[in-house]
Amino acid sequence: MADIDLNILNGKKHIHFIGIGGSGMFPLVQILHGQGYYITGSDNNEGDTIEIERSMGIPVVIGQRAENIKGADLIVYTAAILPDNEELVAAKNSGVPVIERSRLLGVVTSWFDNCICVCGTHGKTTTTSMITQILLEAEMDPSAVIGGKLKAIGGNGRYGGSDLMVCEACEFVDTFLQLYPDTAVILNIDADHLDYFKTLDNIIASFRKFAQLTSRTIIVNGDDANSMKAVEGINDKKIITFGTSSKNDYYAENIVQSVGVKSSFDLYCKGEKLGTVQLSVPGSHNVLNAVAACAAALEAGASFESVTAGLAEFRGAGRRFEILGEVGGVTIADDYAHHPAEVKVTLETAKKMGFKNVWAVHQPFTYSRTSMLLDDFAEALSVADKVVMSEIMGSREVNTYNIYTKDLAEKIDGSVWFPEFGEIAEYVMKNAQPGDLVITLGCGDIYKCAKMMLNFKEK
Repeated sequence: MADIDLNILNGKKHIHFIGIGGSGMFPLVQILHGQGYYITGSDNNEGDTIEIERSMGIPVVIGQRAENIKGADLIVYTAAILPDNEELVAAKNSGVPVIERSRLLGVVTSWFDNCICVCGTHGKTTTTSMITQILLEAEMDPSAVIGGKLKAIGGNGRYGGSDLMVCEACEFVDTFLQLYPDTAVILNIDADHLDYFKTLDNIIASFRKFAQLTSRTIIVNGDDANSMKAVEGINDKKIITFGTSSKNDYYAENIVQSVGVKSSFDLYCKGEKLGTVQLSVPGSHNVLNAVAACAAALEAGASFESVTAGLAEFRGAGRRFEILGEVGGVTIADDYAHHPAEVKVTLETAKKMGFKNVWAVHQPFTYSRTSMLLDDFAEALSVADKVVMSEIMGSREVNTYNIYTKDLAEKIDGSVWFPEFGEIAEYVMKNAQPGDLVITLGCGDIYKCAKMMLNFKEK
């Protein structure tokens, strides 16, 4: 198990979060605030999450400075914070305990006797949300940590009254190895975060370590060769497979994709039909996510009736093909896709939904990913009818790769890019036609551009 002081919260009253607006920080904030801890935080940018946190009575400062940590007896920071960040340096020199977000999440997961951790290169947030929605429907009162907002819990996190927890487990810099899973759900394994892992084999090896941390059950995509390679030879856990082929323990048959966001499938377990599942989210990838969620929820003790009711109610997690509204007949949507495989499946799903043209408005995220997967991004974005891009969001990185959006734009016929979101919003809304879909894509702050388009008024 991970080397973490599981008693680090003992005697603590004031917890300060550096980077409190992050999607990984927010659920911890919600859980610890709900337990009565006094929470403060800082971030570099305003955003929807910070607005919600302030509405909870949490003081949040914009700008990261040494004085922000005053009075805290535990300081939490996110891995996205650079080592020379003034506030982080002050925290580490203060004598106050300092813990990285994933390690604190590990502490929280250790509190539960049945912690379901959902990992995979794609689909983690949606599947974690689906499982949470089902368990709420089953009145099993779960706690939850989700990488996106789920309407049913009013945010990313929830502290329930049972021994059951659902937790999104991210492989970035091996953070999921800090967790204490009782059930691991492995959705898929693709090449990503290559600045850290270097090779696909290293990624598979990391997922294998995570699988070995699991105390009881591994639920794995039996149709994904990389996922199966990760669990090969693990004999001391219960292994359950899911997918769309009948060789799996849980599988979908008679999949029907309707025009729009509806779909359905028959769920089977070991050759026995359990019933029909209706979904209100689009795409074949979400059918697979739903089968994984069904398997996890049923194995946790939920009834099939709760599974079908929860999934019928599920309308998607925030920033996962989220339809935001319509302006002048143009539909505006937003999605978190930031890896070529995610971008491609999202755009392919959009193309099947009956819109006249599909516009991809993409914000490349990190110089390393953009540089290493440049051709893959070009191929994925080319699925769209129109491609508009912003500058690369470097986040935690310095541009030692000498990579720019113009390099990606040169590989995509007819694509354009602009330095500012305002310029993108104006270009798109002046050129999009009624019946078009515009979808913003990226895990940075491109959602702000979607909001600009929703509120666009011609000058």
